[in-house]
Amino acid sequence: MTAITVNLNPIIQLTDNQFYQLCRENPEVKFERNADGKLLIISPTGGITGNKNAEIATDFAIWNRQTKLGACFDSSTCFKLPNGANRSPDVAWIKKERWDKLTPAEQEKFSPIAPDFVLELMSPSDSLQETRAKMQEYINNEVKLGWLINRKMRQVEIYRLGKPVEILEFPQELSGEDILPGFILNMEIVWG
Repeated sequence: MTAITVNLNPIIQLTDNQFYQLCRENPEVKFERNADGKLLIISPTGGITGNKNAEIATDFAIWNRQTKLGACFDSSTCFKLPNGANRSPDVAWIKKERWDKLTPAEQEKFSPIAPDFVLELMSPSDSLQETRAKMQEYINNEVKLGWLINRKMRQVEIYRLGKPVEILEFPQELSGEDILPGFILNMEIVWG
C-alpha cells in the first residue's frame, strides 16, 4: 500500500473521537491508524484497481442480500481493531449476530470490531511486504478469513485464523468456505 506515515504521538495522541473528527473534516484524504497510533495517509487507487474493487464488492453485496447472513462494507469503511489500529480493507464482512450486538453509535462511527472476513486487492504501487503485514494484523485481531489478491503476480494469499497462509497460483475461483457459506468469487472479474 502506498502510504505516508505521520507520527503525531510526541505532540498529541489522538483519541478515537478526535481521529474520527479528523477523518470527517478531511473527506478527500483516506486515513488509517496503526496500533502505535501513527497516522497513515493512503493514496487513492487507479482506475483498473478501483474498477476491480467495485466488481468484487458487488458480488459480495449480491451474495449478502440473498443470504442475509451479515453486513458488507466497502473500502471507505474504517474499523477499530482490538489492537487499537483503525483499518479500511477493500471489502469486509461481519456476521449479522456480531454486527447487531454493536450499539447504533458504534455502528455509525468507526466500529470497534474486527470483521469476520477481509479482502485486500493490491494496487500496482502497493508494497507486498506492507500488505502482508496488514493481512497478518487482521488475523492477529481475530479476523477469521482474509484474501490478499495480487493481480500482478496472479496469486491469492489466503489467511485463516490459526492456520498458515496458503498461496494459490492463478485460481479461477475462491470459496468463502464456512465463513461465507455458499459464496464463490469468480476470479475472471479480477484477472480479466
